[in-house]
Amino acid sequence: SAVALLILAAALALGLALALQPRAPVNRFCTAPNNRTGFLCDDRVTCVPASWVCDRVSNCRNGEDEQEQLCGDLPHSLPGYLVFHCSNPRSWVYADQRCNGMNDCGDCSDEMGSLAACPPCGWEWWSCSPVHYEFCSCIPRRLCRDGIQHCLGWSDEFVC
Repeated sequence: SAVALLILAAALALGLALALQPRAPVNRFCTAPNNRTGFLCDDRVTCVPASWVCDRVSNCRNGEDEQEQLCGDLPHSLPGYLVFHCSNPRSWVYADQRCNGMNDCGDCSDEMGSLAACPPCGWEWWSCSPVHYEFCSCIPRRLCRDGIQHCLGWSDEFVC
């Protein structure tokens, strides 16, 4: 019985030592629909768009996209690939909001300039100087010829 206790103690010590070993961080970067930055769930299949992380809605089966460890001190608690820092040091947006055509930073730094490094307007967008705060250098083509001025030179109504 002393041998059995010794074996049991050794097994417990080994189990405890293995449990305390530092674990390599899990790489959760993935590409969500529309080629946007995403967060990979524990199932290693579901890729949640970055802006759905810490939004108080569990999108992963086990809720890992809403865990306190991840969401406790935004944006500092988020992995760097999920965050885009605006030109204003106090402002940030989720990485999938960079180059989405919308002025998410409030100063267009997520859409224009070297920080964002966005490609030119895509085929669903019209390049112009918008008159509305929500757009930066392109407007959605669905707004062309709708009778409302969205571009400074009215190109959205007469050229687009």
